Amino acid sequence: MGLYERHFSDPGRERAFLSAVGFTTAFATARAITHSIKAGIGPFHNVSEGGRHIHHSTFGILGLLGCGYLWTYQIAVGIQPCRRWPSRVSAASYGVASALTLDEFALWLDLHDDYWNKQGRKSIDAVAIFGGLLTAGVAGRGALKELGLLPKALERFVN
Repeated sequence: MGLYERHFSDPGRERAFLSAVGFTTAFATARAITHSIKAGIGPFHNVSEGGRHIHHSTFGILGLLGCGYLWTYQIAVGIQPCRRWPSRVSAASYGVASALTLDEFALWLDLHDDYWNKQGRKSIDAVAIFGGLLTAGVAGRGALKELGLLPKALERFVN
């Protein structure tokens, strides 16, 4: 039995881990792409239709609606081995959609695109990435311990 199977044989723990990895990866990727768009670097451009800018939170909301719809009918939540792959994909997709939605949280509050205000952006980015890594670490703590990547000070808290 491999490392992954030993630490993520429980479908709930595996789903939490994959969701956290999806969230952290998507959040960091969205930040990198939006910064490159703002700086005019690379092949990336804003998405627009008919002169209207489409924020990436739109895709996140659609993803969350899709995950919710599937989960309402117990689709892609299976725990049997033959149903684990759709479950894994839906968990990671939930994390990705959550990141895309929360990355533009200011739009929720103000209905105004103040995404680029300098005040607090760096700390918000750091906190969000740290939160995602922390969540992935909690879900994957046994695997991190086995790999020797868990700090010694935290080992006593790992079951």
